[in-house]
Amino acid sequence: MSNRFPMPIPFGWYCIAYSDELAVGEVRNVHYFDRDMVLFRTKSGRVGLTAPACPHLGAHLGHGGTVQGESIRCPFHHWQYDTNGVITDIPYAERIPPKWEGKPCLKTYSVCEKNEVIWAWYHPDEAAPDHEVIAINEFDDPSWTERKRFQWAFSSCPQEIAENGVDVAHFKYVHRMEAVPEGETCYEGHIRRSNVSGRRFVTDENGNEREVESTIKVVQNGAGQKWVRFAGFMDYTLQVLVTPVNDASVEVRFCYAYQPYAKDSFEYQGMQAAIESTNGQRGLEGDLPIWHNKFHLENPLLCDGDGPIMRFRKYFAQFYVNGPYPGKSGLPTELEAVS
Repeated sequence: MSNRFPMPIPFGWYCIAYSDELAVGEVRNVHYFDRDMVLFRTKSGRVGLTAPACPHLGAHLGHGGTVQGESIRCPFHHWQYDTNGVITDIPYAERIPPKWEGKPCLKTYSVCEKNEVIWAWYHPDEAAPDHEVIAINEFDDPSWTERKRFQWAFSSCPQEIAENGVDVAHFKYVHRMEAVPEGETCYEGHIRRSNVSGRRFVTDENGNEREVESTIKVVQNGAGQKWVRFAGFMDYTLQVLVTPVNDASVEVRFCYAYQPYAKDSFEYQGMQAAIESTNGQRGLEGDLPIWHNKFHLENPLLCDGDGPIMRFRKYFAQFYVNGPYPGKSGLPTELEAVS
């Protein structure tokens, strides 16, 4: 564990690349969850994610390895393995060693592709996935063709970033927002949903003030998948993709989806302004210096205006094998008392 974060890496599905970043036949080295891995795409388009060492004599598959049909080929002796880690060919052998024939011998990790993202399942005990990545309709809707992507890397962890959304008091002091309604929140096992709505005034292209109904809907699916739907004067959806590099650093990707507007239109300018606001001081970049330097306190001193921080921690605690604070039984007393 790091000095600032006593929690281990929570298990869940995490973004390790966008789908269009991995071409057919490509092999890439990636490092997440404090481990080196090799990512590749087969001829049919299937994604594989493996440990880097060839189980034959230890050559690194990500340095000189190539895709051959549905397999990755080791650069050393040209042994080939499919996406499940099963040997498919040894060019100089009469037969595959009987002990490993049809059985995986190369370590692989569970992956899937949804919402234009390549997801990898992380679990410290290598347990199989206990939930699935949820498909987001907008990323399959042919009318939602526009994308904008942004990425940051800094010192933090998934829980700290996710918890930020329920810390209602900080919006005034960090993001310069006068009032943020808490809205309605429900917890359904590993899924958390929140919905904030209200009426606000906006200025249209003619300079007139209009009152519109505005809603923000947030869904957290496990530790690694989160998205936000904004509706009102502008409608757009944001995937918030937080991936742990190790137990003290993360990569954060924002992927926006929205309908196309003419570049000279008022709607287009409004959409760009909304993205800039979500990314900037009123959004993620306002939090960056806090996240990059703050400490996670197991028993924070809270007051009645802080928002449901401890309730959120109770929800997030399920994504740690032995709780968020290893070596300590259960959760803090204050947390257990939260209904």
